[in-house]
Amino acid sequence: MKVVCLGAAGGMGSRAAEELGKVPGIDRLVLADRVRAGQVDTVVDVSDADALRRVLSDADLVLNCTGPFFRFGVPVLEAALDTATMYVDICDDPEPTAAMFELDQRAKDAGVGALIGMGASPGLSNLLAARAARRLDSVTDCYTVWPLDIPSPGQGHAAVDEGRDATGRPSAAAIHLMEQISGEICVVEQGRRQHRAPLAPIAFSYPGGGTGTAYTVGHPEPLTLHVSLGITGNAANAMLVQRPTAPYLAAIARDIDRGKLTHTAAAEAVLAPRPARLMRALVASVRFKGAGSLPSFFVLLRGERNGESRTVGCRMTSAPAGMAAATAVPAVLAITQLLERPLPPGVHPPEVVIDGDRLLTDLLPHCDGKLAGLDELAPVTEA
Repeated sequence: MKVVCLGAAGGMGSRAAEELGKVPGIDRLVLADRVRAGQVDTVVDVSDADALRRVLSDADLVLNCTGPFFRFGVPVLEAALDTATMYVDICDDPEPTAAMFELDQRAKDAGVGALIGMGASPGLSNLLAARAARRLDSVTDCYTVWPLDIPSPGQGHAAVDEGRDATGRPSAAAIHLMEQISGEICVVEQGRRQHRAPLAPIAFSYPGGGTGTAYTVGHPEPLTLHVSLGITGNAANAMLVQRPTAPYLAAIARDIDRGKLTHTAAAEAVLAPRPARLMRALVASVRFKGAGSLPSFFVLLRGERNGESRTVGCRMTSAPAGMAAATAVPAVLAITQLLERPLPPGVHPPEVVIDGDRLLTDLLPHCDGKLAGLDELAPVTEA
């Protein structure tokens, strides 16, 4: 079994490489990136189609950690299909997610299985949604929610605190966020996909306690869960932010849409905000609401069971420390399953082909805190 990890010099890729090195059954692990740094042993620019195919030509599986995925998701999957290489990624952009699903028949014809969006969000969020959906006979609405500048589950820091790469530049994740707070994003309304402006507020009342507001952001979950859960109502991905952050991001998004800021410059403006921008956001924040007492990483589903309306929530109470680990560790745990039971040909989201309860249970040793089991790590509550 030969596995290639692309983007192995980056934050997500380097942690994934570390975890892949511990997986029994991988005979050869090739760590590749466009720069030779750290543990990288193969240099390849994934935008060089021929070079990428040479690296994948004799590989059994490739884990794609090269972002942002709105640039590098589809080309790497196409290369994997051409070289008959099983494919896994941590894609968190909806546009390439939709484009990769359009390659489903090509993957089937090539006899290649592809698992896309197997990180934290998407990834763990999809598995939480599937876990919650087992409490319902039918799903009307589905929301996946994660934190931006408030602490992540079981951790003392926020995702935005990890917004720079090893060189000090905005990370691929930070640039991805700028893409997904600007323009239009895909949501589901009345069972149909629609394109709407991002950063729309959604008020939540979490089953068992907790109320607050989150703001919509582009992500793949509404696309995949719409199909896999048979959603007939509304679905969106949203982020939890401190109250002044919402108007600040809205102002940044307007500048992106007007062509005043590139995605990279916008990411820098978020990571190192100017005092004047901050002051304007503070003044505007009186018109916005914050995360309140909501859990920091959760899914919320509405639907029916036995003819009665029910609301079901599932949340993470802990996670591997740091955004890189919270993304990379689930991807590697999924690969561990795929070594035992290879993917069927085609392009698949996590909730369709991964045993979610097993993966969450396997995640327990990587989390902070002494959790007794799955029900403490990912409790399900309903109302």
